[in-house]
Amino acid sequence: MENLGLHNIERSVLATIFFNPDTFEDVSSVLQTKDFHDPFLKMIFEAMQKQHEAQKPIDPDLLLPLLSQNKIFNEEEFLSILALAPLVNLEFYLQEIRNASLKRSLYAMANNIAQSSQDQNKDAQEVLEEAERELYELSSHGELKDFRQSEEIVQSTLSLIQDIKARGNNLLIGLNTGFAELNRITTGFNPGELIIIGARPSMGKTTFVLNMVQKFLVSGKGVAFFSLEMQAEHLMLRMLSSSTSIPLQRLRVGDLSSEEWSNLSQTSDHTAKLPLYIDDNSFVSITQLRSKMRKLKSKQPDLGVCIVDYLQLMSGSKKGGGEAKRQEEISEISRGLKILARELEIPIIALSQLNRMLESRDDKRPQLSDLRESGAIEQDADIILFLYRDDVYRKREEKAKEEKARKENQEYKSQFVEREIEPAEIIVAKNRNGEVKTVKIQFNKKFIRFEEPSLEEERDYKTRYETSQEYVDMSAPDMPVIQ
Repeated sequence: MENLGLHNIERSVLATIFFNPDTFEDVSSVLQTKDFHDPFLKMIFEAMQKQHEAQKPIDPDLLLPLLSQNKIFNEEEFLSILALAPLVNLEFYLQEIRNASLKRSLYAMANNIAQSSQDQNKDAQEVLEEAERELYELSSHGELKDFRQSEEIVQSTLSLIQDIKARGNNLLIGLNTGFAELNRITTGFNPGELIIIGARPSMGKTTFVLNMVQKFLVSGKGVAFFSLEMQAEHLMLRMLSSSTSIPLQRLRVGDLSSEEWSNLSQTSDHTAKLPLYIDDNSFVSITQLRSKMRKLKSKQPDLGVCIVDYLQLMSGSKKGGGEAKRQEEISEISRGLKILARELEIPIIALSQLNRMLESRDDKRPQLSDLRESGAIEQDADIILFLYRDDVYRKREEKAKEEKARKENQEYKSQFVEREIEPAEIIVAKNRNGEVKTVKIQFNKKFIRFEEPSLEEERDYKTRYETSQEYVDMSAPDMPVIQ
């Protein structure tokens, strides 16, 4: 009796659409073709959807010739639907159909879990991951997408261009990175993109991404931050130092004036209300990260970006050791992050360590080959950025010379002068949809933040490589776009 009742509800919903075609958008925002239980009713709803997408009337006389070509067409049933009265409380009945559809899907999923649990070739974690993915798709009303026709893609693309035009030809489409030139090159960080930020230790890649986080939060987008190396409180200290312009070292010891305490209090109150979510577990697998992100995205639909600090500290599901196994594991993690970015429709930013081999080169600017286990990372990433500060190496080399002179009982006066504000570079090494070049910025050591460059800092600054024959100008106009 229950199935008969559901069948009549589905027929009445279609009758309501025929009576008032304007209700189709209300229905299609709740129901999908798969939500109809009866195959013939599915066929009718799918035909309605095609008419709507083609901007043609949803008229029985227009649908009848199309439907009658199908083997399961039932003219008597079709005419009986047209004879039904439209529903008054449409929303209630839509939820009834949706509820029945979800129950059928859950029943099918339960059977799949039961069968998978008996499969000796499947690990328990793998079965759990499959179940969780299916459950997420159900809860988010998701379905596997079929091929998209050129006409629909063209219309979608034109709508995107119109949206951009409406913004006043603003080149920033995605999330604001906080750096104007980087925004111009990348159009910001966009949904579905995997962005890799690589650097050697001490270059400040965590600080760099935290500066971006503050810009992301200003836009009202939520930020999920997986910090595998640093405690959440330490990250917050850096953010507060950057926001208040109070030196980090003084924040650490609480050495603040009354005015600074007031500034810190106001900034803290504001920051506490921002949609920032930090997971500072030191061990996170790609499976756990996917699970946590799906749950958070379900609870916080406005979540705008996910950040992983850093990629090499994560683990995959593959067992075993050795370099080959680790490369497979990194490949799994990298691919998993890319797929998750597309699934959740957000950019995912992953920080990455670089091989120490670059330390042996004269020009220590990073290259794509310097990425650890770089094959999979380079392939999956849409954008790869390298952070470089020449002063870090200059200081290190001068210290090594001083140490050598001390051991040889010789005098050596260092030529290096440490600066409070150092020049820095963002090397755009891969940009799937744009150019590659070097963006000049600066690092403010006092407040632990990267900033747009000032002319005073840039004017007389040259690296020791710029006079070398081996120097390569990464900003040259004929640099190729790396795909």
